[in-house]
Amino acid sequence: MLNVGDPAPDIEIQLIDGSALRLSQLRGKIVVLYFYPKAFTPGCTREAIGFNGIYQEFKKLGAEVIGVSTDPPDRNRRFAEKYGVRFRLASDVEGEACKSFGVLKVLGPIRFADRVTFVIDKEGRIAKIIRGLMNAEKHAVEALEEVKKLAQDSSGSETASYR
Repeated sequence: MLNVGDPAPDIEIQLIDGSALRLSQLRGKIVVLYFYPKAFTPGCTREAIGFNGIYQEFKKLGAEVIGVSTDPPDRNRRFAEKYGVRFRLASDVEGEACKSFGVLKVLGPIRFADRVTFVIDKEGRIAKIIRGLMNAEKHAVEALEEVKKLAQDSSGSETASYR
């Protein structure tokens, strides 16, 4: 299990537009990486709408928001289209990114991401971990508060790398 202060794993994720993104490509930016169980479910929909509603605030602070689920790209694409999602969504069908972050849940033949949000600082370290299936809509607000703190922090902490 990852903890605050740990380097974020340097995962590669498949974005819904078909391109691949390696987390280390975002070094120098604050990254909000949120894992969600399943597109179109009530909690995941509230969570995506929550992030979408304040997405401009994340952008103004220079933060990247990326939502990740084990859903296939087509399902995530339809989800993004239906709810007007403006940030990146990724499909982790094999669950490798979920495993790397310790959020993969397995119930018999069903694999899905636990609802966990990671705020990653500019140096690639985990600054905050937000957990909780029952408070899906609070993930965006709590993540934004952490991003604001990180954006104001000009202490220049030692550089870390994604592992």
